[in-house]
Amino acid sequence: MSPLWLVLAAIAVWALIRLGRQGERAGRGHWRVTATLFSAVMIAGGVLALSKGSWVLGGGLTAAGLWLTVASRLRQTAPRAQGMSDGEARAILGVSADASKAEINTAWKRVMARAHPDHGGTEGLAARVNAARDHLLKR
Repeated sequence: MSPLWLVLAAIAVWALIRLGRQGERAGRGHWRVTATLFSAVMIAGGVLALSKGSWVLGGGLTAAGLWLTVASRLRQTAPRAQGMSDGEARAILGVSADASKAEINTAWKRVMARAHPDHGGTEGLAARVNAARDHLLKR
């Protein structure tokens, strides 16, 4: 293999990693599928290179494929409620400073109807809305 192919493979891996680290979005599932397919090709290429005696290239491709498989499966952690300020929680739910529990729950239902992953939202956004509600109800 020429160095040109290695450079192109490195650019492809870099692009996939950048795409995947943009956060939980609607297209996040596509990133995982693409990364899984790409890592399978890298592992197969690594095994082929190892069978032909190219230990450095084969080991590198296999290791990179395994790393990409693991990295694409990691999920971002949900935001914590204690790290959120009152103002930020109110802004997320769109409630005033003197909102009652009923108003907070009503606002949560309204926002969650748009933010839930089953309705076109993302897991990260839904977790943030839940964290905002929990923060406001615990104060």
